[in-house]
Amino acid sequence: MTPKTPKPRYPAPELKDVPDDIRERILEVQEKSGFIPNVFLALARRPAEWRAFFAYHDALMLKESGSLTKGDREMIVTTTSAANHCLYCVVAHGAILRIYEKKPLVADQVAVNHRKADISPRQRAMLDFAMKVCLNSHEVDEDDFTALHAHGFDDEDIWDITAITAFFGLSNRVANVTSMMPNPEFYLLGRVPREKKTEAKA
Repeated sequence: MTPKTPKPRYPAPELKDVPDDIRERILEVQEKSGFIPNVFLALARRPAEWRAFFAYHDALMLKESGSLTKGDREMIVTTTSAANHCLYCVVAHGAILRIYEKKPLVADQVAVNHRKADISPRQRAMLDFAMKVCLNSHEVDEDDFTALHAHGFDDEDIWDITAITAFFGLSNRVANVTSMMPNPEFYLLGRVPREKKTEAKA
């Protein structure tokens, strides 16, 4: 018997019905990825919150300063989203993680147990801290900063790890309560290397 997909309690608006600035951004994403990630339409039912959400998202995930790579950022999201049981974010950001890290297994590994994953000691320390922020932020102390400094993270990097974890904690909870489901396209992204196109010989 095929399991039923949870029906969204808050139906997403039609693309034609969202404000122009939001529709323009969504179409840009569609042009780049080939599909519209469900989160973009799901949150568009509240335009003011959509704008605030993606402004903070971009400030955290697209920033160019600091030592965190794009892969590091997606690794934090995937790992902590798994701890929060967020199917949408684990699948969607796991796909992006696989692409950035060029490792088809890494997303599954960090989602289940980052301490057993094929990642660097630096990334493992980063995820140890992110998981502490996710699950026991009240226990963070100076020893945690010292441990991260030993791996080359500075205090601004540690703020980034904290903020990414906290921001996606919000995202995880909204996705869970609204039964937001990942697009089917995400499941295969980054798992199988793309075949290189060969030039036709005359």
